[in-house]
Amino acid sequence: MSETQVKTAHPKGLWVLFGTEMWERFNFYGMRALLTLFLVNSLLMKEEDASLIYGGFLGLCYLTPMLGGFIADRFFGNRNCILIGGLMMAIGQMMLFASASIFPSSLNFATTIMYSALGIIVFGNGFFKPNISSMVGSLYPAQEKSKLDTAFTIFYMGINLGAFLGQFICPILGDVKDHGGVRDIHAFKWGFLAASIAMLLGTLVFFFLKNKYVISPEGRPLGGLPSQNTASDFEVGESQSAVFTPKSLVLAVLSFIGLYFAFHFSVDGTNVVKTIIYPIIYASGMTLAGLILSDSSLTKVERDRIIVIYIVSFFIIFFWAAFEQAGSSLTFIADNQTDRLINFPVIIGYFLGFFKAIYEFIIGNGFNVMAVKMWDMPPSMVQIFNGLFVVAFAIPFSMLWDKLRARGKEPISPVKQAIGLALMALAYFIIANNVKDLGNSGLLALKWLILLYLIQTCAELCLSPIGLSLVGKLSPKRFSSLLYGVFFLSNASGYALAGTLGSILPSTGDKFNKAKELGIDLQGVLDKTIKPTANQLKLLSDNHISDHNPIFAGFEIHNLFEFFMVFVILTGLAAVILFSLTPFLKKMMHGIR
Repeated sequence: MSETQVKTAHPKGLWVLFGTEMWERFNFYGMRALLTLFLVNSLLMKEEDASLIYGGFLGLCYLTPMLGGFIADRFFGNRNCILIGGLMMAIGQMMLFASASIFPSSLNFATTIMYSALGIIVFGNGFFKPNISSMVGSLYPAQEKSKLDTAFTIFYMGINLGAFLGQFICPILGDVKDHGGVRDIHAFKWGFLAASIAMLLGTLVFFFLKNKYVISPEGRPLGGLPSQNTASDFEVGESQSAVFTPKSLVLAVLSFIGLYFAFHFSVDGTNVVKTIIYPIIYASGMTLAGLILSDSSLTKVERDRIIVIYIVSFFIIFFWAAFEQAGSSLTFIADNQTDRLINFPVIIGYFLGFFKAIYEFIIGNGFNVMAVKMWDMPPSMVQIFNGLFVVAFAIPFSMLWDKLRARGKEPISPVKQAIGLALMALAYFIIANNVKDLGNSGLLALKWLILLYLIQTCAELCLSPIGLSLVGKLSPKRFSSLLYGVFFLSNASGYALAGTLGSILPSTGDKFNKAKELGIDLQGVLDKTIKPTANQLKLLSDNHISDHNPIFAGFEIHNLFEFFMVFVILTGLAAVILFSLTPFLKKMMHGIR
């Protein structure tokens, strides 16, 4: 009985990687929850610019895994890169703490520190991200590769448990408003400090437990220096090194330059993130994909499987473009046009009220039980429901795949991902219909954002951990970390697109209220029925209120309904096309599900 348990249980190294990734995600998602609000409220940026910076930052965080994967494969190994990346991210978060501490006295210096901090976090994430994901797949022997979907779902639960904790604790500390709804712009620093401490904890967990538990099925330490890999790490008949000719490398460089300028000149505007960072992300993904396929040692089966990874990665772009509105447009909507008041059940209200009464009796203040039963959730915390739902549903989804597999009815990975895209389209269709009649002053009920995150979570569990598992199954060993880098480049492109889409958020209720205080009919200005004076235009600009509706793909976005329908169309079309391609992809996977 015990022998069977040993054979069927997941290796303990999975739980070490689970814990390491949990604290890293606490750090990342806790900071992410606060970032755009910090940029807008403390560093006084426009929401449009904050969305572009947010998308560029996330995109670069998933571009640098290409570099981190390459360095790990060729020089430092997975273990050392994880430790380097963890320390860099902790330092970056501490610099955000410094930026949030000094911004009132020197706005320009604080902004410079903020950009420097984001840069350090970007490279730290690049060292960390592909290498820890790559090690999950290496924990299992070849005969147990079928367990990878379950393993990555468990691993993904660790990611989202960390996200849940980060999105709860960092907003509690950093996104603080008084009873009048006025935000304490000095509090953001405490959220960033908590994120830094979490990253240090994750790095220490890995450092002290890696030698004992993060080992191969034969008992050898995983992720050491590349020179320590042996032939047993590779599949039978698989080449142990890539073969790139000088011609292919030169062609890759020229392709990158050409693609960069093609994307650069296709973008309108002067925003540096939009015209430089985004083209770098898009060009890098396409160049790396082509470079790997130029390896002369690839067999037909390997090439076919890699092409499957590329096709799936392309469609994932649209998923993340919709999903990552959480930290930008959805956070701004939660802040400015959502009723976030939560009524505690009476019994909980009186329970909390009892302790508050004792406290206020001691300090001599009055007491109001009704105040305890109402809570205005910080807008940055609304994102927490995604992490909460993943923690709740990751194991049930894992069990669902296991049961379907046992019955021979488990859908192949691309089908699961098409389902995820379809669910994303459904989530945005529901939210679009619930903002349709809000007007300029109505408030969206919090329950609709919660439902949005619930459906998005189901979509995510059909797509993201399954995608990680698919890369682990289809990748030749010599390209393991690098192909994870390619997979994360699809995330990077999705995040860059998310920044672009987030920047087309039309004016929300707060903008109309502020314009009314200034004596300006903003709706008339946007509808072009009123021509504002030069003084009115200056007033609108000074208050970061746009005098025109945003444009996307030649279409003017007039309201929140039209804004959300953009995501319905993008993800819905992607779902239909990916599903129609699944018979073709199944053949190219050559027996791997």
